[in-house]
Amino acid sequence: MIVVFATMVLGAFAAGALLLSPLSAVVPEDGEHALGVGCIGLGGITGLVVPLVLFGMVRGSEDTPRVGPGDAARKILAVLVFAVYLLLVAVVVAQLGYVLPRDITTTIAVFAVGFSWMPLAMVPWEKLGLGGIVPKPKSRKSD
Repeated sequence: MIVVFATMVLGAFAAGALLLSPLSAVVPEDGEHALGVGCIGLGGITGLVVPLVLFGMVRGSEDTPRVGPGDAARKILAVLVFAVYLLLVAVVVAQLGYVLPRDITTTIAVFAVGFSWMPLAMVPWEKLGLGGIVPKPKSRKSD
């Protein structure tokens, strides 16, 4: 519940802060909702993964050891790079506001931001030391 609450709050603050920043001068009026979609995605992914990594630093068991400070810093940096990637996708899609109406631009932004992570899912993150942010479920032993 804490992670969900943090996700919602950080998403709302990121959207509000970035929409009021100088970044909004780059986006046309009909593309502001698309920028908002990207900002909410940015805040949502940051708000979800950063608490998970921090919980992993303090909680551990025999099956899943604690996350060390170096691993945690690398994972948080990777999440922040991904969040900036989402923001760039949103800014690019928001430029469609110059030629398309607001509703269509917003719909395209939802799909563009929502599916922009698909190419990144094919990267072997475990080989880069960035796997295991979310612990794998334990297998049930049969009696």
